[in-house]
Amino acid sequence: MMTVDSLVSFRRWARFGALLAAIVVIVGAWVRLTNAGLGCPDWPGCYGHVHPAQVVAQVDTATAAYASRPFDYQKALHEMVHRYIASTLGLVVLGLAIYAWRHRRNPRQPLRLPLILPLIIGCQGALGAFTVTMLLTPVIVTSHLLGGLTTLSILWWLSLTPEERSSTAAERGLRPLAVIAFAALIMQLFLGGWTSTNYAAVACPDFPTCQGSYHPDTNFGEAFRFTHEAGKDYEGGVLPQAARTAIHFTHRIGAVIAGSLLILTGLMVALRARSPRVRTAGLALLGAVALQWLIGMNLIWQGFPLWLGTGHNAGAVVLLLATLTVLRRLWPARDARP
Repeated sequence: MMTVDSLVSFRRWARFGALLAAIVVIVGAWVRLTNAGLGCPDWPGCYGHVHPAQVVAQVDTATAAYASRPFDYQKALHEMVHRYIASTLGLVVLGLAIYAWRHRRNPRQPLRLPLILPLIIGCQGALGAFTVTMLLTPVIVTSHLLGGLTTLSILWWLSLTPEERSSTAAERGLRPLAVIAFAALIMQLFLGGWTSTNYAAVACPDFPTCQGSYHPDTNFGEAFRFTHEAGKDYEGGVLPQAARTAIHFTHRIGAVIAGSLLILTGLMVALRARSPRVRTAGLALLGAVALQWLIGMNLIWQGFPLWLGTGHNAGAVVLLLATLTVLRRLWPARDARP
Protein backbone atom coordinates (compact mmCIF):
# COMPACT_ATOMS: atom_id res chain seq x y z
CA MET A 1 0.00 0.00 0.00
CA MET A 2 1.32 3.40 -0.96
CA THR A 3 2.00 5.72 1.97
CA VAL A 4 1.89 9.52 2.08
CA ASP A 5 5.68 9.49 2.34
CA SER A 6 5.87 7.45 -0.86
CA LEU A 7 3.80 10.02 -2.73
CA VAL A 8 5.98 12.81 -1.33
CA SER A 9 9.03 10.91 -2.56
CA PHE A 10 7.46 10.58 -6.02
CA ARG A 11 6.82 14.31 -6.20
CA ARG A 12 10.36 15.05 -5.08
CA TRP A 13 11.77 12.87 -7.84
CA ALA A 14 9.44 14.59 -10.29
CA ARG A 15 10.81 17.93 -9.12
CA PHE A 16 14.36 16.66 -9.58
CA GLY A 17 13.36 15.58 -13.08
CA ALA A 18 11.92 19.04 -13.73
CA LEU A 19 15.21 20.58 -12.62
CA LEU A 20 17.10 18.31 -15.02
CA ALA A 21 14.65 19.14 -17.83
CA ALA A 22 15.13 22.86 -17.20
CA ILE A 23 18.91 22.39 -17.37
CA VAL A 24 18.55 20.43 -20.61
CA VAL A 25 16.52 23.26 -22.18
CA ILE A 26 18.90 25.98 -21.00
CA VAL A 27 22.04 24.06 -21.99
CA GLY A 28 20.40 23.33 -25.35
CA ALA A 29 19.98 27.08 -25.85
CA TRP A 30 23.62 27.60 -24.87
CA VAL A 31 24.64 24.97 -27.45
CA ARG A 32 22.70 26.80 -30.17
CA LEU A 33 24.07 30.19 -29.17
CA THR A 34 27.67 28.92 -29.28
CA ASN A 35 27.02 27.43 -32.74
CA ALA A 36 27.74 23.96 -31.38
CA GLY A 37 24.58 22.27 -32.60
CA LEU A 38 26.63 20.30 -35.12
CA GLY A 39 29.68 20.01 -32.87
CA CYS A 40 29.16 16.27 -33.17
CA PRO A 41 28.02 15.45 -36.73
CA ASP A 42 26.79 11.99 -35.74
CA TRP A 43 24.41 10.61 -33.11
CA PRO A 44 24.35 9.35 -30.36
CA GLY A 45 28.15 9.40 -30.23
CA CYS A 46 30.59 12.08 -31.26
CA TYR A 47 32.72 11.21 -34.29
CA GLY A 48 32.04 7.60 -33.34
CA HIS A 49 33.14 7.99 -29.71
CA VAL A 50 31.47 8.44 -26.31
CA HIS A 51 33.51 11.52 -25.31
CA PRO A 52 35.23 14.22 -27.41
CA ALA A 53 38.48 13.58 -25.54
CA GLN A 54 38.64 10.18 -27.27
CA VAL A 55 38.50 11.91 -30.64
CA VAL A 56 41.58 14.04 -29.92
CA ALA A 57 43.91 11.05 -30.30
CA GLN A 58 42.31 10.20 -33.66
CA VAL A 59 41.53 13.65 -34.96
CA ASP A 60 42.86 12.99 -38.46
CA THR A 61 40.62 9.96 -38.86
CA ALA A 62 37.63 11.88 -37.50
CA THR A 63 38.22 14.79 -39.83
CA ALA A 64 38.55 12.47 -42.81
CA ALA A 65 35.26 10.75 -41.96
CA TYR A 66 33.42 14.07 -41.66
CA ALA A 67 35.32 16.32 -44.04
CA SER A 68 32.58 18.97 -44.02
CA ARG A 69 32.70 19.16 -40.19
CA PRO A 70 36.29 19.53 -38.91
CA PHE A 71 36.59 18.49 -35.28
CA ASP A 72 36.32 21.32 -32.75
CA TYR A 73 36.82 20.06 -29.22
CA GLN A 74 34.94 22.84 -27.43
CA LYS A 75 31.89 22.63 -29.68
CA ALA A 76 31.87 18.86 -29.46
CA LEU A 77 32.09 19.04 -25.68
CA HIS A 78 29.19 21.49 -25.50
CA GLU A 79 27.01 19.17 -27.56
CA MET A 80 27.95 16.03 -25.63
CA VAL A 81 27.35 17.67 -22.23
CA HIS A 82 23.83 18.41 -23.45
CA ARG A 83 23.38 14.77 -24.47
CA TYR A 84 24.73 13.45 -21.17
CA ILE A 85 22.26 15.51 -19.16
CA ALA A 86 19.38 14.56 -21.48
CA SER A 87 20.27 10.87 -21.07
CA THR A 88 20.22 11.23 -17.29
CA LEU A 89 16.80 12.86 -17.56
CA GLY A 90 15.61 9.87 -19.60
CA LEU A 91 16.60 7.51 -16.78
CA VAL A 92 14.76 9.62 -14.20
CA VAL A 93 11.62 9.67 -16.35
CA LEU A 94 11.78 5.90 -16.81
CA GLY A 95 12.14 5.44 -13.06
CA LEU A 96 9.09 7.63 -12.41
CA ALA A 97 7.03 5.63 -14.92
CA ILE A 98 8.01 2.33 -13.27
CA TYR A 99 7.27 3.72 -9.82
CA ALA A 100 3.85 5.01 -10.92
CA TRP A 101 2.96 1.67 -12.52
CA ARG A 102 3.92 -0.29 -9.41
CA HIS A 103 1.62 1.92 -7.31
CA ARG A 104 -1.13 2.23 -9.90
CA ARG A 105 -3.81 0.85 -7.57
CA ASN A 106 -3.52 3.85 -5.30
CA PRO A 107 -6.02 6.51 -6.41
CA ARG A 108 -3.69 9.30 -5.27
CA GLN A 109 -0.82 8.15 -7.46
CA PRO A 110 -0.59 10.01 -10.82
CA LEU A 111 -0.42 7.41 -13.57
CA ARG A 112 -1.24 8.68 -17.05
CA LEU A 113 1.30 11.49 -17.20
CA PRO A 114 4.21 9.41 -15.83
CA LEU A 115 3.47 6.74 -18.45
CA ILE A 116 3.25 9.31 -21.25
CA LEU A 117 6.62 10.83 -20.37
CA PRO A 118 8.82 7.94 -21.64
CA LEU A 119 7.05 8.19 -25.01
CA ILE A 120 7.82 11.90 -25.15
CA ILE A 121 11.44 11.23 -24.22
CA GLY A 122 11.62 8.65 -27.01
CA CYS A 123 10.34 11.22 -29.49
CA GLN A 124 12.84 13.70 -28.10
CA GLY A 125 15.67 11.27 -28.74
CA ALA A 126 14.52 10.86 -32.33
CA LEU A 127 14.25 14.61 -32.79
CA GLY A 128 17.72 15.00 -31.30
CA ALA A 129 19.09 12.61 -33.89
CA PHE A 130 17.21 14.35 -36.72
CA THR A 131 18.51 17.71 -35.50
CA VAL A 132 22.01 16.51 -36.33
CA THR A 133 21.35 14.36 -39.41
CA MET A 134 19.06 16.97 -40.97
CA LEU A 135 21.58 19.75 -40.33
CA LEU A 136 19.62 21.95 -37.92
CA THR A 137 16.43 22.15 -39.97
CA PRO A 138 14.44 24.88 -38.16
CA VAL A 139 11.17 22.94 -37.88
CA ILE A 140 13.02 19.96 -36.35
CA VAL A 141 15.04 22.07 -33.90
CA THR A 142 11.97 24.06 -32.86
CA SER A 143 9.99 20.84 -32.35
CA HIS A 144 12.86 19.49 -30.25
CA LEU A 145 12.73 22.60 -28.07
CA LEU A 146 8.95 22.38 -27.64
CA GLY A 147 9.28 18.71 -26.76
CA GLY A 148 11.78 19.62 -24.07
CA LEU A 149 9.43 22.26 -22.67
CA THR A 150 6.57 19.73 -22.72
CA THR A 151 8.67 17.29 -20.72
CA LEU A 152 9.56 20.04 -18.27
CA SER A 153 5.91 21.07 -17.93
CA ILE A 154 4.67 17.56 -17.15
CA LEU A 155 7.40 16.93 -14.60
CA TRP A 156 6.74 20.25 -12.88
CA TRP A 157 2.99 19.59 -12.83
CA LEU A 158 3.61 16.17 -11.23
CA SER A 159 5.87 17.76 -8.63
CA LEU A 160 3.23 20.21 -7.42
CA THR A 161 1.03 18.99 -4.59
CA PRO A 162 -2.58 20.12 -5.10
CA GLU A 163 -4.14 21.77 -2.08
CA GLU A 164 -6.67 19.72 -0.10
CA ARG A 165 -9.50 22.23 -0.36
CA SER A 166 -12.33 23.34 -2.60
CA SER A 167 -11.84 26.37 -4.79
CA THR A 168 -13.87 29.54 -4.35
CA ALA A 169 -16.22 30.94 -6.96
CA ALA A 170 -13.78 33.81 -7.60
CA GLU A 171 -10.93 31.37 -8.23
CA ARG A 172 -13.05 29.26 -10.59
CA GLY A 173 -13.90 32.43 -12.48
CA LEU A 174 -10.20 33.06 -13.09
CA ARG A 175 -9.59 29.72 -14.77
CA PRO A 176 -10.63 30.71 -18.33
CA LEU A 177 -8.31 33.73 -18.26
CA ALA A 178 -5.44 31.59 -16.93
CA VAL A 179 -5.95 29.01 -19.68
CA ILE A 180 -6.06 31.68 -22.39
CA ALA A 181 -2.87 33.25 -21.01
CA PHE A 182 -1.22 29.83 -20.97
CA ALA A 183 -2.19 29.25 -24.61
CA ALA A 184 -0.69 32.63 -25.53
CA LEU A 185 2.49 31.67 -23.70
CA ILE A 186 2.74 28.42 -25.66
CA MET A 187 2.48 30.36 -28.91
CA GLN A 188 5.11 32.81 -27.69
CA LEU A 189 7.45 29.95 -26.78
CA PHE A 190 7.07 28.64 -30.32
CA LEU A 191 7.85 32.08 -31.72
CA GLY A 192 10.92 32.30 -29.49
CA GLY A 193 12.12 28.93 -30.70
CA TRP A 194 11.44 29.86 -34.32
CA THR A 195 13.37 33.09 -33.86
CA SER A 196 16.35 31.22 -32.41
CA THR A 197 16.45 28.36 -34.91
CA ASN A 198 16.24 30.75 -37.85
CA TYR A 199 18.98 32.97 -36.34
CA ALA A 200 16.60 35.93 -36.40
CA ALA A 201 17.42 37.33 -32.95
CA VAL A 202 19.82 39.91 -34.37
CA ALA A 203 17.50 40.93 -37.21
CA CYS A 204 16.33 43.86 -35.08
CA PRO A 205 19.42 45.28 -33.35
CA ASP A 206 17.53 48.13 -31.67
CA PHE A 207 14.55 48.52 -29.34
CA PRO A 208 11.75 49.60 -29.30
CA THR A 209 12.25 50.26 -33.01
CA CYS A 210 13.51 47.63 -35.43
CA GLN A 211 16.25 48.78 -37.80
CA GLY A 212 15.32 52.33 -36.81
CA SER A 213 11.69 51.93 -37.81
CA TYR A 214 8.37 50.79 -36.39
CA HIS A 215 7.53 49.36 -39.83
CA PRO A 216 10.69 47.60 -41.07
CA ASP A 217 10.88 45.73 -44.34
CA THR A 218 9.40 42.26 -43.71
CA ASN A 219 8.57 39.09 -45.64
CA PHE A 220 6.04 37.05 -43.67
CA GLY A 221 5.42 34.55 -46.46
CA GLU A 222 9.02 33.38 -46.36
CA ALA A 223 9.35 33.75 -42.60
CA PHE A 224 6.86 31.03 -41.65
CA ARG A 225 7.45 28.43 -44.33
CA PHE A 226 7.78 25.08 -42.55
CA THR A 227 9.06 22.99 -45.43
CA HIS A 228 12.77 22.33 -45.81
CA GLU A 229 15.26 21.48 -48.49
CA ALA A 230 16.82 18.04 -48.05
CA GLY A 231 20.58 18.04 -47.54
CA LYS A 232 20.76 21.78 -46.92
CA ASP A 233 22.87 23.05 -44.01
CA TYR A 234 20.80 25.44 -41.89
CA GLU A 235 23.53 26.42 -39.42
CA GLY A 236 23.68 30.21 -39.26
CA GLY A 237 20.29 30.53 -40.96
CA VAL A 238 19.39 30.68 -44.64
CA LEU A 239 16.44 33.07 -44.72
CA PRO A 240 16.77 36.54 -46.29
CA GLN A 241 16.94 39.54 -43.98
CA ALA A 242 13.32 40.58 -44.56
CA ALA A 243 12.08 37.14 -43.50
CA ARG A 244 14.22 37.13 -40.36
CA THR A 245 12.95 40.61 -39.54
CA ALA A 246 9.37 39.36 -39.88
CA ILE A 247 10.09 36.52 -37.45
CA HIS A 248 11.72 38.81 -34.90
CA PHE A 249 8.99 41.43 -35.23
CA THR A 250 6.28 38.80 -34.72
CA HIS A 251 8.10 37.56 -31.63
CA ARG A 252 8.05 41.10 -30.21
CA ILE A 253 4.32 41.48 -30.86
CA GLY A 254 3.74 38.08 -29.27
CA ALA A 255 5.71 39.18 -26.21
CA VAL A 256 3.38 42.15 -25.74
CA ILE A 257 0.21 40.06 -26.16
CA ALA A 258 1.29 37.07 -24.08
CA GLY A 259 2.94 39.25 -21.46
CA SER A 260 -0.14 41.43 -21.09
CA LEU A 261 -2.41 38.41 -20.65
CA LEU A 262 -0.05 36.88 -18.10
CA ILE A 263 0.19 40.16 -16.18
CA LEU A 264 -3.60 40.44 -16.12
CA THR A 265 -3.82 36.84 -14.90
CA GLY A 266 -1.22 37.40 -12.20
CA LEU A 267 -2.91 40.58 -10.98
CA MET A 268 -6.39 39.06 -10.90
CA VAL A 269 -5.13 35.95 -9.09
CA ALA A 270 -3.19 38.01 -6.54
CA LEU A 271 -6.19 40.26 -5.85
CA ARG A 272 -9.11 37.84 -5.94
CA ALA A 273 -7.81 34.49 -4.66
CA ARG A 274 -8.52 33.52 -1.06
CA SER A 275 -5.73 30.96 -0.64
CA PRO A 276 -2.31 32.41 0.27
CA ARG A 277 -0.63 29.85 -1.98
CA VAL A 278 -2.74 30.94 -4.95
CA ARG A 279 -2.01 34.62 -4.29
CA THR A 280 1.70 33.87 -4.00
CA ALA A 281 1.59 32.04 -7.34
CA GLY A 282 -0.03 35.10 -8.93
CA LEU A 283 2.66 37.42 -7.56
CA ALA A 284 5.38 35.02 -8.75
CA LEU A 285 3.88 35.11 -12.24
CA LEU A 286 4.03 38.91 -12.26
CA GLY A 287 7.68 38.78 -11.25
CA ALA A 288 8.46 36.21 -13.96
CA VAL A 289 6.92 38.38 -16.70
CA ALA A 290 8.80 41.47 -15.50
CA LEU A 291 12.07 39.51 -15.37
CA GLN A 292 11.64 38.13 -18.90
CA TRP A 293 10.76 41.52 -20.38
CA LEU A 294 13.77 43.06 -18.64
CA ILE A 295 16.12 40.37 -19.97
CA GLY A 296 14.68 40.64 -23.48
CA MET A 297 15.13 44.40 -23.70
CA ASN A 298 18.64 44.33 -22.25
CA LEU A 299 19.59 41.50 -24.58
CA ILE A 300 19.06 43.88 -27.50
CA TRP A 301 20.45 47.00 -25.83
CA GLN A 302 23.67 45.23 -24.83
CA GLY A 303 24.32 43.72 -28.25
CA PHE A 304 23.19 40.11 -27.72
CA PRO A 305 25.86 38.85 -25.29
CA LEU A 306 25.95 35.06 -24.82
CA TRP A 307 25.08 35.16 -21.13
CA LEU A 308 21.98 37.26 -21.68
CA GLY A 309 20.89 35.14 -24.63
CA THR A 310 21.10 32.05 -22.44
CA GLY A 311 19.40 34.00 -19.64
CA HIS A 312 16.50 34.85 -21.94
CA ASN A 313 15.88 31.13 -22.45
CA ALA A 314 16.16 30.58 -18.70
CA GLY A 315 13.62 33.36 -18.20
CA ALA A 316 11.23 31.57 -20.53
CA VAL A 317 11.60 28.45 -18.39
CA VAL A 318 10.83 30.41 -15.23
CA LEU A 319 7.81 32.02 -16.89
CA LEU A 320 6.49 28.63 -17.99
CA LEU A 321 6.87 27.16 -14.50
CA ALA A 322 5.21 30.19 -12.89
CA THR A 323 2.23 29.92 -15.24
CA LEU A 324 1.85 26.19 -14.61
CA THR A 325 1.97 26.84 -10.86
CA VAL A 326 -0.91 29.30 -11.15
CA LEU A 327 -2.94 26.73 -13.10
CA ARG A 328 -2.18 24.01 -10.55
CA ARG A 329 -3.18 26.27 -7.64
CA LEU A 330 -6.46 27.20 -9.35
CA TRP A 331 -7.35 23.49 -9.53
CA PRO A 332 -7.07 22.18 -5.95
CA ALA A 333 -7.34 18.46 -5.20
CA ARG A 334 -11.09 18.40 -4.50
CA ASP A 335 -11.80 20.00 -7.87
CA ALA A 336 -9.45 17.78 -9.82
CA ARG A 337 -10.80 15.03 -12.03
CA PRO A 338 -9.99 11.44 -10.91
